Amino acid sequence: MPANKRPRRVNYAVNKKWPKGGSKVAKAICHYKKLQKRIKFEWETKWLKNAISIALIKLKKYSINLNKI
Repeated sequence: MPANKRPRRVNYAVNKKWPKGGSKVAKAICHYKKLQKRIKFEWETKWLKNAISIALIKLKKYSINLNKI
């Protein structure tokens, strides 16, 4: 890119004034519930064990209490 041009790829979302991750918390809770249903149906496989650990990390990141789900 020449030195006298403005960087267009940096200014891609200038007019957006709403949060981009509005439904992350709801999706994390929904995903955790689906994994719990799969564990009841399929038992606990290695894949599900890893997926639950990742889901728990996300819930902890969003400071969601597991007792209230």
